[in-house]
Amino acid sequence: MIGIFHNFFRNIQKIFSPQNLLWHLLAIALTYILVIYGFDWRYFQLTRSPALRLFFWPAVELGAFVPLFGILIFYLVSAARKSPKMIGIALALGQAALLGFLTSEFYKFFTGRPGPPGFRTQDFATDISRVFHFGLDRGGLFFGWPSSHTTIAFAMATALAMLFPKNKIVKYLAIFYALYIGIGVSLTIHWFSDFAAGIIFGSLIGVIAGKSFRERIAKT
Repeated sequence: MIGIFHNFFRNIQKIFSPQNLLWHLLAIALTYILVIYGFDWRYFQLTRSPALRLFFWPAVELGAFVPLFGILIFYLVSAARKSPKMIGIALALGQAALLGFLTSEFYKFFTGRPGPPGFRTQDFATDISRVFHFGLDRGGLFFGWPSSHTTIAFAMATALAMLFPKNKIVKYLAIFYALYIGIGVSLTIHWFSDFAAGIIFGSLIGVIAGKSFRERIAKT
């Protein structure tokens, strides 16, 4: 499992490299626009359907279970079958998830954004979508911007797409999974802009992790 750290620190540098900081700025700018023009609050008000929330609520648990245990199970099965290629894929997914988690938690440490009403409060009348607790760990590492569920899901999905560029089934299933997780948390524990920023961060991380492991897997 130590292979999960293949080019790890180099990939962290790439995520925050000058040329990729433009993607960070895009996520910040998009969030600013969505927040300032009230899209987050309107989206929240329009998606209070109990049936919709019931359908997407498993995304919260699924988005945590798959990166933590799904990848580990996949790795153990691949190791038991002694398949170097599948082991490499499991390690690539593991690193993508880890990088996604660390990047999103890094930003959450400084933003501390409260989640939508209904998660911690039942006040559905007060618009709190513009509230940010900027500073050092003012909102805890599990609450804030961007959505770590979305960032991790899209990091994994994009990494898979990089590893299987010609396999449409894998790519479509990966995208479906990531969208289900992202949309699900945007209807429950996160704002839409948290979800939108998570797509950008996750896709960037997935490209970097996928490229990093693609050549290594090709040699197995």
